[in-house]
Amino acid sequence: MGCCCDDDEQLLQPLNPSDIQNSVQIPPSSSSTSVVNGGDTVISPMNSNFSALICHDTLRAILEKLALPDLARAACVCRIWNIVASDREMQTKAFKDPWKIKDVIGDPTSGSFWRDNSLSKFAISHRIVRGDNVASLAVKYSVHVMDIKRLNNMLSDHGIYSRDRLLIPINNSDCLINGTCYIELDIYAKREVAVLYLEGGPDPKLTTMLQRLTSERSKKKVIDSLRRSMQVDGETAQYYFAVSDGDPRSAFSEFSEDLRWEREVGFT
Repeated sequence: MGCCCDDDEQLLQPLNPSDIQNSVQIPPSSSSTSVVNGGDTVISPMNSNFSALICHDTLRAILEKLALPDLARAACVCRIWNIVASDREMQTKAFKDPWKIKDVIGDPTSGSFWRDNSLSKFAISHRIVRGDNVASLAVKYSVHVMDIKRLNNMLSDHGIYSRDRLLIPINNSDCLINGTCYIELDIYAKREVAVLYLEGGPDPKLTTMLQRLTSERSKKKVIDSLRRSMQVDGETAQYYFAVSDGDPRSAFSEFSEDLRWEREVGFT
């Protein structure tokens, strides 16, 4: 198995250099491990010359054994660790394994979704029918009324009547075993949740609406990023995003060309 590491030293630079300032410096000739408080041994490209930890294949074999929160921490060590730890297949497996979930469908709009897979990350989708109320649903699913209202951002029990469904918090992980969860951005909860459907699957109309909302949110994030990169107002960033057919690289290139032309003709 050959080593697939990159010769570029930038890959070994920590993603957050400030984290290194207080670390113990180890001479190149010393051991590839360091001992920190409590006697724990820490190995990383930041304090060792252990070449195995910059080989993609070996590093993947190590990181895929980690729990999801630890995998998220590993992604913050340096760029090469980030590349390996950010692999979608590895993240999904770490997300599913503790709860014995069969599958996770959908793509989160934010990479931070994969930092945590506690039970609070999951919810049951309940389609509201005539006669439902928050109290009866709390009894049916053995959860607290306030937990349902908090998850769904409901200020009163009457909020149920303006909705097609409610998200029900999960307090017993057994219902997740062999289940399929759908990553959704709920418009009322205003957060991304791994939703479990006990009967059937997502409503096609709801799925279409969620996809549209997710697309709009992603577009807004790209435009905000362009606005900061170009150092312009939001309308200007949105204009260049539109004329480039939604390609941020082309948008920035088009903006740079216009800026260069203005300088040549003396406008700026």
